[in-house]
Amino acid sequence: MPTPITFGTDGWRAVIADDFTFANLERVALATARFFKGRKKIRNGLIIGYDARFLSREFAEKVAEVIAGTGITVKLADSIVSTPMVSLMTRLENAAGGVVITASHNPAKYNGFKIKGDYGGPAHPEMVASVEKQLARVLKLKKVPGPAPGLDRLIRKGKVVALSMKQRYVDDLAAKVDLARIQSAGIRILYDAMHGAGMGVLPLLVPGVEEIRADYNPSFGGANPEPLAQNLGELLRRMHEGGYHIGVATDGDADRIGAVDEKGTFVDSHKIFSLLLKYLVEEKGLRGEVVKTLSVTQMVDQQCAKYGLVMHETPIGFKYVCRYMTERDILIGGEESGGLGVKTHLPERDGIFLGLMLCEIMAVRGKSLSALVAELTDEFGPHEFRRVDMHVTDREKEGIMNRFARPVKELGGLPVTARKDIDGHKFFVEGGWLLLRASGTEPLIRVYAEADSLAKVDRLLRAVTDR
Repeated sequence: MPTPITFGTDGWRAVIADDFTFANLERVALATARFFKGRKKIRNGLIIGYDARFLSREFAEKVAEVIAGTGITVKLADSIVSTPMVSLMTRLENAAGGVVITASHNPAKYNGFKIKGDYGGPAHPEMVASVEKQLARVLKLKKVPGPAPGLDRLIRKGKVVALSMKQRYVDDLAAKVDLARIQSAGIRILYDAMHGAGMGVLPLLVPGVEEIRADYNPSFGGANPEPLAQNLGELLRRMHEGGYHIGVATDGDADRIGAVDEKGTFVDSHKIFSLLLKYLVEEKGLRGEVVKTLSVTQMVDQQCAKYGLVMHETPIGFKYVCRYMTERDILIGGEESGGLGVKTHLPERDGIFLGLMLCEIMAVRGKSLSALVAELTDEFGPHEFRRVDMHVTDREKEGIMNRFARPVKELGGLPVTARKDIDGHKFFVEGGWLLLRASGTEPLIRVYAEADSLAKVDRLLRAVTDR
């Protein structure tokens, strides 16, 4: 019988009380402990944090109990924290690694288990593979060894230690972003925490920030905590009504960003990537290589050609971006889904840091967000983008992916000029491209398209979605 515990693009995620149970969590925690036992920094312990999802604190305590029961010191968050906070604390505490109980942007019925490396970012693919090997051994055990002492006793013995992360994270960001410039520019920020782990953090950095959906609500108000336009109705409405210069939204564990300009127009992560790259090179005078996942805008390719920067392209998943950031001099790296890493911070996504960087760009350039985006279009041409998530059965998924695995001559009447099969299937046409791939964490196929007009984007998408 196949195991229900599988690691996708960013850890293990599953439906609470279905596959994501305390029993399965104990097995994953034990496998993780066995993997980290051999790491050089294990004497400094492991960092464990948790988000605002249902039972996340209790799940984190169970993980702490299991790992500490193997003799490893655990530093457990004393409150809800974001994924970037755990990554940062892993580095600051010189820990062997970290774990975050979170399902990130997934619907409320999910929870998950993310693993962090000692460098302060997602575990590299071979690290995850090693944990999976340990898990396969654990699953063969007739009985999983339980942590006999119990959590309270482990706390008294000093094997589980409470760790306050939020203020240290705030202090770290304050040293990396020009907060004084942002405040002197009078930039008014509306922050949508989406009931996620970023609640209450941005106002600690910039006084006067107004928050929405910043209360504890494990159902996320019935919406998916993913900062896409379709999930940001109130933020878009209030920005359209005026009174704010920028709207910032972060996902369930606050590692992804969405932005809205002063006119109420959603600014996708492709534009954010390009705005940051332009600012880092042209205003900050920084250099380095660039890495992007397969679904990121071609505008980045154009920018790298202009600035003379080496660009790398990876499969979907920030763990691939992170590998480059820990092994090469990467200026910026990221993915289409709102996760970007900058070398002035961490080899990790951080939605709050990125939101502040957008504000810094506006303050330094003295321009509105809409004007900054218009500059990109003027310089590099129009780049329109849409993503469609097709919820399908396993049989439908297999049929669709098999169909596009074969040679494809045209899409929507547009001749295919090239293709890549790095991760899913990506097809290039004149002035655009289309990518389809099966999700690693959800029962769906994601279809991405970019082109020089929205009409062409829709034409490309229909070639796949009209079944």
